[in-house]
Amino acid sequence: MHSSDRALTAPSAPTARTATPDGAPAPAASAVDVSGMRRHYSAAGLVEADLAAHPMDQFAHWLAEATAAGLDEPNAMVVSTADADGQPSARTVLLKGYDRRGFVFYSNYGSRKGDELAANPRVALLFPWHQIARQVTVVGRAERVPRPETEGYFHSRPHGSQLGAWASEQSRPVASREELERRYAELAVLHPEGEEVPVPPYWGGYRVVPSAVEFWQGRENRLHDRLRYRAEAGGWAVQRLQP
Repeated sequence: MHSSDRALTAPSAPTARTATPDGAPAPAASAVDVSGMRRHYSAAGLVEADLAAHPMDQFAHWLAEATAAGLDEPNAMVVSTADADGQPSARTVLLKGYDRRGFVFYSNYGSRKGDELAANPRVALLFPWHQIARQVTVVGRAERVPRPETEGYFHSRPHGSQLGAWASEQSRPVASREELERRYAELAVLHPEGEEVPVPPYWGGYRVVPSAVEFWQGRENRLHDRLRYRAEAGGWAVQRLQP
């Protein structure tokens, strides 16, 4: 935060409490009432005749429209994984490549998501394009991209991001922010701007190969359009789902 910025604080929650049916005190009311928050969608609908034959072609079309609409980071997606015991977790990452083979993102293989994908490669993706009343959800299987593909992308990143991949043992505890910044400073001396930074052996890409892709379009009266592609032998079948 810049020195001219002022910290924003949420209003204090009401302290008055009521009793629950069993006589126990009810939790204090939240500061923001979310029960009435909603948008009334009025966008044009999505019909089967307008869909591309392949879901990745349809995704490319929608991503282009999301980008043209001026959305912030339209390539941001929520990646949901689960560990070997089925415990779920989710985080937002950036899509860094896509074609008919699937969706590509990059990570530390030793991160929480990396550990979970090693134990259970089944994964879900969500592209939440709220501003245009659209979302895309993907179910599939994650696999590591070939090393040359990882190296090509890594060397296209800004120098600072390359150093950051070395400095951070992603998802592992660290004693302090200063410790993280000290590691980065040491790496900046070791690999100054203009010199090639080697690719960390524990860092690379994942490709999510989809088995189902759903395109959701907000409509009036919550009668949204939901069209889902499902992989079948020799191609893709499209099914309309009720909202």
